[in-house]
Amino acid sequence: MQPGYNEHPLNPLPPVIWLLAAPIIIGELMFGLGQAGLFANGVAWRLEALQRFAFDPNLLRFMFENGTFPLRQVTRIVTYPFVHGSFTQAAFVLVFVLALGKMVGEVFRGWAVAVVFFGSAIMGALVYTALPFTQTALYGGYPAAYGLIGAFSFMLWVRLGAERANRLQAFQLIGFLMALQLLFSLIFGATTDWIADLTGFITGFVLSFVVAPGGWRRLVSRMRQR
Repeated sequence: MQPGYNEHPLNPLPPVIWLLAAPIIIGELMFGLGQAGLFANGVAWRLEALQRFAFDPNLLRFMFENGTFPLRQVTRIVTYPFVHGSFTQAAFVLVFVLALGKMVGEVFRGWAVAVVFFGSAIMGALVYTALPFTQTALYGGYPAAYGLIGAFSFMLWVRLGAERANRLQAFQLIGFLMALQLLFSLIFGATTDWIADLTGFITGFVLSFVVAPGGWRRLVSRMRQR
């Protein structure tokens, strides 16, 4: 038997990445079947999902003003990354989650990946709400996916530091994506979603100092040195 005969032809994804990607994949399959007319009222399933699970900044502002936080409405802050306005949007998010999630998940523990994913989505929504000019609903997994980009950038940042190379190179990917978003905004019209996306990236990067392997100990050690 040749060496490596029993190896997988493709590197398997960490289980946590499948768990994060599964709701998006299942949702898009159901929306596709509904759009094909295989189920009664299936054409409206995507719209119904957005109405039920998307995050509305005005709704959160209303809850804070009145001091009431119905669980069904509060959970929108963690459900909105799993519903998308179109198959194309979902496909791009899946590419980021599967690709970046795989690289991050091979270094971070499963719980740490989940913390980065949901922490970035939550912080993205909170900062989005804190700015008074944001009015449109937030949906789609870009803020959470950008959080994984932040964690990946942290890994590059650490490696470049160990190699005594220019650490700014770790931010080339996010710089390219932000420039791409700016270009799309100029062509198709400006939106405010980029606020949540950029916040997600920053959150993912910062959280990595704590949740990365040895991250908390490394952070405490640096604070003591100061």
